[in-house]
Amino acid sequence: MSQPELTETRDGPLVTLTMNRPDALNALTDALIEELSDTFARLDRDSDVGAIILTGAGRAFCSGGDVKGMANRRERTYEERLVDLRAKQRPPLLMRQSSKVIIAAVNGAAMGAGFCLALAADFRIVGRSAKFGTAFANIGFSGDFGISWLLTQLVGPAKARELLILNPRLSAQDAADLGLVTRLVDDDQVMSEAHAFAMNIARGPHLAWGYMKKNLLVAESEPLAAVLESEALSQSRCAMTDDHKEARAAFIEKRKPVFRGR
Repeated sequence: MSQPELTETRDGPLVTLTMNRPDALNALTDALIEELSDTFARLDRDSDVGAIILTGAGRAFCSGGDVKGMANRRERTYEERLVDLRAKQRPPLLMRQSSKVIIAAVNGAAMGAGFCLALAADFRIVGRSAKFGTAFANIGFSGDFGISWLLTQLVGPAKARELLILNPRLSAQDAADLGLVTRLVDDDQVMSEAHAFAMNIARGPHLAWGYMKKNLLVAESEPLAAVLESEALSQSRCAMTDDHKEARAAFIEKRKPVFRGR
């Protein structure tokens, strides 16, 4: 019986997703991409989920697209390729638009589309031996999975050009120096640190986290007036939640609030 390409485990409000193709350094097959998309969409609708960890089995986070699989595909027209690629680019968009806080636990190489998945997460817990790279130029590609937008947003247009066109291999420290790493830890501490970090978020007011993510997404492309309107809508909705009522009561009673995502 074949192993699942994506595994899912739960610890209360925290879900851990593990890309499970360790022998192939978790290269992204069509099936794995589809499963990532379906799973992120499903978890976004689950009110019991407060945070998500995304990681890879074995010695890599994700080495990018399945280049060996590409070589075995039949020749396709431009239109066929375009339709196919549009469908496959859902994971980074779903991650950025998700109301759940997503933490990438980067335990090894994150290259190409794998780099994109790490960048699309809200936070990155990174092992010291991790490596990053855009890698698209290695196979004569211009880049997909949102790499152009993600890099421009996170490191600015000048550095994004450098990382895409010059295609350097980044060490974990290089990535940290660029501001791409939330926590840099020893390799054997990646999952324990990611779990503790993510659980702290998962037990918080995750309805508020979702609205914060929505506001921040608006702020990345819209003027102040649009951001103020988004914040007004979000804040008004948060004020009506049980989580806000619990936080108010906890403040008055001088205790720690217990959030339930309601």
